[in-house]
Amino acid sequence: MRIVFMGTPDFAVESLKALVENNYNVVGVVTMPDKPAGRGMQLRASAVKEYAVSQNLPVLQPERLKDETFLEQLRALKADLQIVVAFRMLPEVVWNMPPMGTFNLHASLLPQYRGAAPINWAIINGDKETGITTFFLQHEIDTGNIILQKRIPITRNDNAESIHDALMTIGAKAVIETVELIKQGNVKTIAQDDIADSELRPAPKIFKETCKINWNDTAENVRNFIRGLSPYPAAFIEITDAKGVALGLKIFDSETEICQHNQATGKFITEGNSLKVSVRDGYVKLLRVQLAGKKPMNIDDFLRGFKM
Repeated sequence: MRIVFMGTPDFAVESLKALVENNYNVVGVVTMPDKPAGRGMQLRASAVKEYAVSQNLPVLQPERLKDETFLEQLRALKADLQIVVAFRMLPEVVWNMPPMGTFNLHASLLPQYRGAAPINWAIINGDKETGITTFFLQHEIDTGNIILQKRIPITRNDNAESIHDALMTIGAKAVIETVELIKQGNVKTIAQDDIADSELRPAPKIFKETCKINWNDTAENVRNFIRGLSPYPAAFIEITDAKGVALGLKIFDSETEICQHNQATGKFITEGNSLKVSVRDGYVKLLRVQLAGKKPMNIDDFLRGFKM
């Protein structure tokens, strides 16, 4: 079976690596074009390209997925099956090309959290479990028929990084399992509409303005917001130093103190080497932060070097 793999970030590398190490016939890899990055703005290859090159796999990096030159190169690979993990939305001319179809690995329990940031939003919303879904692509994004799903719990101390890594690992195993089901002709898909028994929660792309903390919320919701964006892109607030200069402060970790109080919402309170912020049902205690232009640090180190 000839397989073409499509992906870009680290999350996708684990699945490609699983295919290679299990001796599947990966005849080509499609990934994003190299992009300028870092202070020197040097061209940097995607994580998927770096791994593909290390394994001597043919790599295609189209600017446009409908470009006829790219489509001719893709047809020439004569793929039986295409696998998509953390890539771009594909036009029908691409996903409908192989005879066995194209399936996608998505980091949520579809139909919940369709969109670009399913891991972040599941944690922000306080969900107690998440998982991965493999499904065949069709016209509307993330709506295709489900092949299989795997579930994991979200514990109170998980953040976006820990769930990302867990789903990356079980996702790679699910890719192999899905390929085997397709290879053996044992796929029994489920339409997403058949299991959409509750209000659907979306997972839109996260922008900088999405990440600003709202202290008018509850303590638990604020803590979920912080860990759902930790360590990247990171929840943030704006603070003012002793000279009156406004600075951004990223917050990576916190804990809650539920209680009644008479403090104004959003008030910063220092107690020794700790810092907490009042919210409507208690306090959010900040544990690990990063001031603009500085390295991440524990709150006691921050308070020793910064005067608000």
